[in-house]
Amino acid sequence: MAYRERGAGLIEDALEMLREADRLHRRFFTLSLDRAGPCWEPPLDVVETIDEVIVSVALPGVPPDAVEVRSDGVSLTVVGRRAIPARPGEAIHRLEIPYGRFERRITLPAGRFEVVSRSVQDGLLVLKLRRI
Repeated sequence: MAYRERGAGLIEDALEMLREADRLHRRFFTLSLDRAGPCWEPPLDVVETIDEVIVSVALPGVPPDAVEVRSDGVSLTVVGRRAIPARPGEAIHRLEIPYGRFERRITLPAGRFEVVSRSVQDGLLVLKLRRI
């Protein structure tokens, strides 16, 4: 009886890992009606201080001029493209890092904000927003 319980636990673990893999795949490669084609979503952090909101978007390997930041004061959208690092004639053996178009849209904390600074630090796009 204990063997069956242990085996059932392994199956449950395997199914959970498959669900997680599917969730990650959907997160990185999505197709939405309000987006211009397939894209992936970069992970980000949002930290609110007394004076500002700091949004850090993980975009290693993406040049700053390949990123567009839009805000309507209530939400923030980061759009761009990470180019595949291979040239014609080169063989790609593995691609695990998402490439192509990306877009991430978030609702900001309560209030209205404006982007006051934008910098790139260690592969993170760091946006500072001030409450207006």
